[in-house]
Amino acid sequence: MVEESTQVVRALEGAGLEVRADAGTRSMYASDASLYRIPPLAVVRPRGVEDVAAALAVARETGVPVTCRGAGTSVAGNAVGPGVVLDFSRHMNRVLAVDPEARTAVVEPGTVHAVLQKAVAPHGVRFGPDPSTHPRCTIGGMIGNNACGSRSLAYGRTSDNVTGLELLIAAGDELVTGYDETGMPFARGGADVVLDVRAVMSRHLSTARTEFDRFGRQVSGYAAHHLLPERFDLTQALVGSEGTLGVITRASVRLVVDAPVRVVVALGFPDIVTAGRAAPGVVAHGPTSCEGLDSRLVDVLRARRGPGAIPALPKGRAWLFVEFAGEELGEVRDRARRLVGERLGDDGVIVEDPVVQARLWRIREDGAGLAGRAPSGKPAWPGWEDAAVPPARLGEYLAAFDELVSSYGMTSAPFGHFGNGCLHVRLDLPLDQPDGTRVMREFLTESARLVGGFGGSLSGEHGDGRARSELLPHMYSPDAIALFGGIKRAFDPDNLLNPGVLVDPDPVDRNVRPAGRFPIRSLAMAYPHDHGDLGQAVHRCTGVGKCRADNSAAGGVMCPSYLATREEKDSTRGRARILQDVVRGELPWSHPSVHDAMDLCLACKGCASDCPTGIDMATYKSEVLHQTYRRRIRPRSHYTLGKLPMWARLAGRAPTLANRALALPLVGPIALWLAGVDRRRSLPAFPQRPFRRTFTPLASDLRPVVLFADSFTDVFSPEIADATVRVLRDAGYEPRLPSGSVCCGLTWITTGQLDSAKDILRRTVATLAADARAGIPIVGIEPSCTAVLRSDVHELLPGDEDAALVSSQVRTLAELLAETSGWQGPDLTGTKVIAQPHCHHHAILGWKTDADLLADTGATVQTLAGCCGLAGNFGVEIGHYEVSVAVADQNLLPAIDASPDAVVLADGFSCRTQIADLRHRRSVHLAQLLDPANP
Repeated sequence: MVEESTQVVRALEGAGLEVRADAGTRSMYASDASLYRIPPLAVVRPRGVEDVAAALAVARETGVPVTCRGAGTSVAGNAVGPGVVLDFSRHMNRVLAVDPEARTAVVEPGTVHAVLQKAVAPHGVRFGPDPSTHPRCTIGGMIGNNACGSRSLAYGRTSDNVTGLELLIAAGDELVTGYDETGMPFARGGADVVLDVRAVMSRHLSTARTEFDRFGRQVSGYAAHHLLPERFDLTQALVGSEGTLGVITRASVRLVVDAPVRVVVALGFPDIVTAGRAAPGVVAHGPTSCEGLDSRLVDVLRARRGPGAIPALPKGRAWLFVEFAGEELGEVRDRARRLVGERLGDDGVIVEDPVVQARLWRIREDGAGLAGRAPSGKPAWPGWEDAAVPPARLGEYLAAFDELVSSYGMTSAPFGHFGNGCLHVRLDLPLDQPDGTRVMREFLTESARLVGGFGGSLSGEHGDGRARSELLPHMYSPDAIALFGGIKRAFDPDNLLNPGVLVDPDPVDRNVRPAGRFPIRSLAMAYPHDHGDLGQAVHRCTGVGKCRADNSAAGGVMCPSYLATREEKDSTRGRARILQDVVRGELPWSHPSVHDAMDLCLACKGCASDCPTGIDMATYKSEVLHQTYRRRIRPRSHYTLGKLPMWARLAGRAPTLANRALALPLVGPIALWLAGVDRRRSLPAFPQRPFRRTFTPLASDLRPVVLFADSFTDVFSPEIADATVRVLRDAGYEPRLPSGSVCCGLTWITTGQLDSAKDILRRTVATLAADARAGIPIVGIEPSCTAVLRSDVHELLPGDEDAALVSSQVRTLAELLAETSGWQGPDLTGTKVIAQPHCHHHAILGWKTDADLLADTGATVQTLAGCCGLAGNFGVEIGHYEVSVAVADQNLLPAIDASPDAVVLADGFSCRTQIADLRHRRSVHLAQLLDPANP
């Protein structure tokens, strides 16, 4: 294997290609969003058609197969393979041309769906198909699977929206397909492929006329009906061929005009079966979309993100989200009212507010990730997530499928494109059990027989891949299977292109990534949501790839480092894949690939809230650092920045001396270098009076509150603590400090010094426990430290009753004020505020309370998404400066540059430091904004 890999890599590099073949890359590209793990020999990132041709030439010379990959969001195992993986998303990702009059665009295969939409939006058009992964999936991937999305009732499948293809077949010849001026299909090039395919078709005409195109979502197998002699449309036939027939290098796509008015109707039903039976009646009203959702999925979201994550829904245990679109609001509203009036469901709600509509669609779009946790609480997996039946039989199929799932002792949370008869679902297959893959095979086989009996399709839009190709004989006749083999051999006689898929398929239970158990001993973190199992925790990552999207449009944070570098290793998914190989024993904790992937993780915790599967990479990074450096010499920044509160307290005893020393020409730069701090960073000045030493409690009958004055606020920003005291007293509270010295241990946690962090937290909990037991609120000032007491304490001190009690009493300033009857904030009418929520505030504490409080003051607030880029010690460490600035450039810096007179609100010490460093601009804490002492 090593010798073969070396030979192939040398040949690829000799051809001038950009090649990655290190252990980390092979781990990351071994999986897509499916169950399967097949490490490639190498990953090539082609820059153009010439590179694709060169890679295919090496594949022919060495006999190594080629698999095409876009965003890696395939849930059927279509984008993994044992040879060379071509990653088109890195370079071949451009929109090459837009023709508004003809309503077409020309794109490279790695073009992200959202990028195409952004490019054509100024012309008043869009690409019609819109899968739930649209912020990150690529057009090439959509063509490979014949993706559809939620609005296929209006816009059809990808095959209905492709007007031409340019591709290279395995032999290296170029094949161009499209339509002439009269609309007739043509094909040029490809040597004798066209003649060979026609010859194959002539032997199977009866099968091709009767077994295909029976309903709209019959996507499984090759689209042989497009190859009948009366039309012979290679463009549509190649769509959905999953990279097994050719490598697409360019595509021309059709664009559509988006209706300006959209109204959504949410219909409630007693159960998902009733919703499925009602779907055909809904479709009769002509909607653009009819999506089904089970309460089991909504319950998962509510448990993950709280009741506020779910907008008001009509009563029921299942829902249909129905969208109507048109030119005039009155006409569209009337159609919505007629649907509700027909009483197909128990209850109905008409939603016209675009913000509420977006919240509804987000539930649906995050479905694949949310369903990664089954109603049972166990991990839920793909594999049978995409079956479709004729819509008139959907309700009947849903009832039978639920019975089948129950008979295996499993649970599910179904959702899908009910107007098209397509069902998506994840299942808690017992893959952690010794016979897990056997049960998986039996269940998938029974499921294939079931859907075949309903005249359905194993796949409705995700393709068959490794999950379903072996099961195609339960849907198609032997003659149809022979037809597929003939088509494959005509295009790819040596089986170089994506072998194991569709023709001569791999067994469905081979190379199953999460099969088995991977217990890791001596873990420092508790992983309470995964029963203490790090293997289960990192396998939460299903690969849906939301971390590769710009989540700022939805107010998200994840994943800032990927957005800065566009490297898979810097995505949450890439890191999770590498950690999956760590728990498998394929890579040691200390492997360079592991630390290379973790190096640019900002530990922002954005993934903890924004990743639909609940990945918490900040916690995993701490574990990696702990396991690697425990009882070993650490990087010097761990001794300096990692113990910053300790050093700051020492310096705070003689602030004048410390400031003068650091200001000396040589001392400051040397101190930065010794601390592992980038020389372009500034050193904060030590105030003359730390807050804890000068705070004076008042004797009063006001309600008591414990003020958790963290080390950063105490030593570097005592004026913020002073303002917090004034706000609390104005609200009717008398703050008091803990009876002893307290610290949350955050810097020890982020540098993986977890034994020390536990000791620090234990002492802090012991100090706070009596007040917490008395029901006295504990108010944090610094969001990251407050988040440690709210969340990390459970990871580090599991089962500690005092820790749980303290955690329950922790409040942010906004939370406490929101609970305070009669408190009235200042009138900030006319004040423009640019708010940069701290990442941990967003992810762990939730910023909605702060947003509501600011709205009540009358201020005009622009809330920024994304991370500031400093993120504790990350942005100041040597080697991170450029990425830190690039992250700040995503949202923060453009916003404050555009509003030079606005008040910049940043509760986080890191955020304020970043703003001061990069723009020399003052920012304030919420307490300072609310301070009654302000004029």
